[in-house]
Amino acid sequence: MKIHTIFATALTVALSVSSCSKQSGEVFTLTSPDGKLELSVQKDSAGIWEYTFAGNKEKLIKGSRLGYMSVSQGIIPSAEWPVSVSEQGHEGIWKPVWGKREEVKDHYNELTLTFAAPEGQQGLDTLKIVFRAYNDGLAFRYVVPETEKQSVEIKQELTQYNFAGDYTSWFYNGEYHNLGPDKLTEVDGNRLPVMTIQAGENQYMAVHEANLTEGEPLTLTSRKGETLFEVSSKPSVLKAGSASAWRVLLYGKEPGTLVDSHLIELLNPDPEEDFSWVKPGMAVWDWRINGAVTDDGFHYTMSYPSWIRMVDFAAEQGFKYLVLDANWYGPEFASDSNPTTGEKAKDVQRLLAYAKEKGVGIWLYLNDVGGRKYPIEQTLKQYGEWGAAGVKYGFMNGTPEEKNHWTRKITQLCADNKLLVDFHDGPVHPYGQMRTWPNAVTREFCHAQLDAHRVFEPKTFVTTVFVNMLAGPIDMNNGMFDLRQGPTTRVDENTPVPSTVVSEAARTLITFSGVTIVPDIPEMYRKYPELLDFLSSEKMPWKESKTLLGRIGEYIVMMRETEEAYLIAAVTNEEERTLSIPLSFLPEGSYRARLMLDGDDAHYLTNRESYQVKELQVKSNDNISVKLAAGGGACLKISKK
Repeated sequence: MKIHTIFATALTVALSVSSCSKQSGEVFTLTSPDGKLELSVQKDSAGIWEYTFAGNKEKLIKGSRLGYMSVSQGIIPSAEWPVSVSEQGHEGIWKPVWGKREEVKDHYNELTLTFAAPEGQQGLDTLKIVFRAYNDGLAFRYVVPETEKQSVEIKQELTQYNFAGDYTSWFYNGEYHNLGPDKLTEVDGNRLPVMTIQAGENQYMAVHEANLTEGEPLTLTSRKGETLFEVSSKPSVLKAGSASAWRVLLYGKEPGTLVDSHLIELLNPDPEEDFSWVKPGMAVWDWRINGAVTDDGFHYTMSYPSWIRMVDFAAEQGFKYLVLDANWYGPEFASDSNPTTGEKAKDVQRLLAYAKEKGVGIWLYLNDVGGRKYPIEQTLKQYGEWGAAGVKYGFMNGTPEEKNHWTRKITQLCADNKLLVDFHDGPVHPYGQMRTWPNAVTREFCHAQLDAHRVFEPKTFVTTVFVNMLAGPIDMNNGMFDLRQGPTTRVDENTPVPSTVVSEAARTLITFSGVTIVPDIPEMYRKYPELLDFLSSEKMPWKESKTLLGRIGEYIVMMRETEEAYLIAAVTNEEERTLSIPLSFLPEGSYRARLMLDGDDAHYLTNRESYQVKELQVKSNDNISVKLAAGGGACLKISKK
């Protein structure tokens, strides 16, 4: 996939790089193309290089250090390192294979500071710090030129985020509800990104990283009583060609601006091969259907008869995939479970042939035990030759740095064999891989809502979408329609989901993922034909996406456009609320719309299945009022024809 790029002819347009006399030395200033964001770089009173950041003329990050502490050369770059400056502007268009929209504006101003070691100093000769300012954030990275002849061992990265106020923050928290909302001064110890920050009524930021090619994934640390956060992840050795991950600060006047941003992906390089074979879409799944019993007595298991039934349903609804989960080739944690010849391998090959005739792709689960004991190259090559559509990789072991290396290797091997890939169970966080490797369609960088209901509450969803989902596509397993009171017949986690059936449908649209994996049996979806039609209408890749309304931890309203319809979904936390949804994104004209709402008596704990449907005509100057039950949601399908 080639990028469609237009280079700015006047590189200084909207780019301010200035130097002025000051006791501590030069000051360099970089502004965003729209002039609303400003980054300044200078030395502090101790001669250490630092930066500040302002959004809409309000300082949000005060003096924050840059550089590294090395073993042999001390601080790099130190006050004694002379600096030269270059700048450029860029304006282009990225057309992703799949994503939130068909076209993405790639517009930034760039400032590069090149630092040279003092003459006669042993060790690293040159270090560059590259800064970019976009309209929705900034980023910087450390780069060692390819011509460097020396290498240097690093003790610590010095990068800081010294926030200008005691703002409110939320953090990724693995398989649990997000940490926060916490005041910055209440945070003590290590935290994992994404870190989302509310600095005021109309000031939002998020800290993450992009294009992590080497080293350990980002970790942040702070001390109680302070508003200063430091990068504490282990750095790599600096050598010829080294490039750190981009340190990214997303910015928006609304939290939805962070959700809609593409900055993380834009900081990754284009793919080097053709990925036109990558097709995003909806998928059914065999893991959560296990044990379900239908009214006519059919007993779902993770076996061939149930797989056939699921493939037929997927084909009927236009869903692209069926995901086979653990144990199809034997107990997933058993070292003698061979992932190509194991227990149900012959059934899987029969299924692949049947599903191909139906136009449905099959995903195969692979546990890290089998992934490492048996040659991974041969395993993935075999899956590709069988005609599998993708691989779901689970329970990866190793240090964070080792997991990053193994994740990158598996992603590339899957691409070589035309396989999509989904990483589960504590994966490396997304950092924009979907641009370079569009087959990396999703990962469980969240608390999947069916894994432990003790911590997945309505507030969890409407927090996660403003924190975890900023990193990239996530697999949350939304869309459970079996919400009857009392334990279900499912083998794994039979507790009812704390949600409403309308909210479950809405969550499938709001959650950004290249493969939306829904967990229920066909019979439960058919009970709610209008909501099933909503799921079937989610035809990716999206033409356009926009967060229409939202408050972190409270509610979100998302619009996604397909070739045939505009789809809108709203979800709330435990609080019942009424929202007014603007339809200003619509072109001129009148459109048929179907509105699916919680029933008047719906509640996420006591009456999950109650819903109602309304048909109406709408136009662009309309605002649609929707009442959401506690823990509930709303879905709106606006047909183009």
